[in-house]
Amino acid sequence: MLKRITVFVYGVVCYLAFFGTFLYAIGFIGNILVPKSMDSPATTPFFYALGIDLLLLAVFAVQHSLMARPWFKQAWTKMVPEPAERSTYVLFSSAALIALFYFWQPLGGEVWNVESPAGRLLMYNLYGLGLALVLLSTFLINHFDLFGLRQVWLFLTGKPYTHLTFRTPLFYKYVRHPLYVGWFMTFWFTPTMSVTHLLFAVMCSAYMLVAIRWEERDLIVLHGAKYANYRNNVPMLIPTVSPYKSNSQKTTAGSAA
Repeated sequence: MLKRITVFVYGVVCYLAFFGTFLYAIGFIGNILVPKSMDSPATTPFFYALGIDLLLLAVFAVQHSLMARPWFKQAWTKMVPEPAERSTYVLFSSAALIALFYFWQPLGGEVWNVESPAGRLLMYNLYGLGLALVLLSTFLINHFDLFGLRQVWLFLTGKPYTHLTFRTPLFYKYVRHPLYVGWFMTFWFTPTMSVTHLLFAVMCSAYMLVAIRWEERDLIVLHGAKYANYRNNVPMLIPTVSPYKSNSQKTTAGSAA
């Protein structure tokens, strides 16, 4: 019982670390109410700062992708209790982001600057909408499983873990990755696009496009033909106007007709 309680407390601590990191990320990317944001004044030579920023982004990308691969999870759970595997992934991801926030070196420069109050307000609203879409998307697919709380709770209560069934709730009927759509909005909708912000947006966008391919490969292994059919009929990032219907739904609709 002590092991179950320990794993559960560990999972909660990891989740709280993520939540605090997410809140700071809102201010860091949006330059809002944080001591050091993405566009703080540049204090180091340009190419030195550029090298540090690229290294920090690479560390996050490698960690975030490597630890999510099934073969890594299989090896990792020989050292970490399986119910705590997802929580550990969340903790390492948070640590990589905290390092990025702390060591980030602003580059200065300006790509665009929206000067009108209405335009700036629109950009901030779209930025906020992107964040809301990210958060809502996690709850649609099961926020607590995504961040490890469901796993440690089931372990605490002595219940076996079961993988989530394949579903397409709300936004997922129109676009395969609404969570990534939200992140794209968060990275690109800014009233002042500095060179620093552009670097961050370009590199993170490129990473997400690659990560989607890896993630979908794993989803096809997990869900088989269901996800393959979904991928073939629903756009990746640009929403369609017609909601997705599975083969079973089409069959039911055809029978009813």
